[in-house]
Amino acid sequence: MKAMIIERTTDLTKNLSPLTPVDVPTPKPGREEILIQVKACGVCHTELDEIEGRTPPPVFPVIPGHQAVGSVVEAGPGARKHPLGSRVGVAWIFSACGRCRWCVQGNDNLCSKFRATGRDADGGYAEYMKVHQDFAYPIPERFTSAQAAPLLCAGAIGYRSLSLAAVENGDAIGLTGFGASAHLVLKMIRHRLPDSRVYVFARNPKERDFARDLGAVWAGGIPERSPESLQAVIDTTPVWTPVREALKNLSPGGRLVINAIRKEEADKSALLELDYPGHLWMEKEIKSVANVARSDVTAFLDLAAQIPIVPEVHTFELAQANEALVELKQGKIRGAKVLLMS
Repeated sequence: MKAMIIERTTDLTKNLSPLTPVDVPTPKPGREEILIQVKACGVCHTELDEIEGRTPPPVFPVIPGHQAVGSVVEAGPGARKHPLGSRVGVAWIFSACGRCRWCVQGNDNLCSKFRATGRDADGGYAEYMKVHQDFAYPIPERFTSAQAAPLLCAGAIGYRSLSLAAVENGDAIGLTGFGASAHLVLKMIRHRLPDSRVYVFARNPKERDFARDLGAVWAGGIPERSPESLQAVIDTTPVWTPVREALKNLSPGGRLVINAIRKEEADKSALLELDYPGHLWMEKEIKSVANVARSDVTAFLDLAAQIPIVPEVHTFELAQANEALVELKQGKIRGAKVLLMS
């Protein structure tokens, strides 16, 4: 099968072809595993974190990609959950132990044995992939495969972020950064919290225009002050400066939710500029989002089909994966980028 692999960590500002195209054997599903013929796979900022070494794969080479959608074409022994021919998706959570307190509570995203798709195990930048049947999700008929792919990460992690923000209808909410995840969060807010006003902070004027098109009442640059104080801000950027700036805009008792698996080191000095009275006083909180639980994926797919939430996507062929990643690195991120398999 054709696949794109990460062979080593590299700097994407210097290396515009971080992935290598290869032909590798098609995987064979083991006990309770299914083989998926991949139709589409979303491109995520976490792939940049893997390639640039902020959250590197434990073993090289590896096939990245954790927003995969395709058809079940083979089932291993004991795999009966997904019929042959059915369409399923695979998200960031590839596996967890299933026995620890976190797994039992439904927070398998916090499991110490958590394994990530496309980092700890081969993912969806390929024509085929395998996964345990319990970590694959039926895809609603409402969506094409390209539309469904971003829902598995950008949507599911956005769903968890909004849940952790603990906001109520009518609260003013901020979104920092406006790419694949944030634009889906805005769609969720408009549906679930119709009286809430959404303020967007983004460096790119085109992203700010996009936010207004989707219903944001205001959009400005990262350092700008919002017209009113905010009960919550969800930060989807890969850098530290927005953390400092978001805290300025929080109401007393407000919460900043950081939706990023890693932050880049380039502007880490921004944290040294935190001022306790100005940024953290009045019981403000900072909450991180760790991975995504299976329950988040299932709940969000159901919600997305009901509303419906249809992401804006820009498609590339599998062989163009490097081009898609470089565009993401350069900030060309309106909507979601998705690879299509031939």
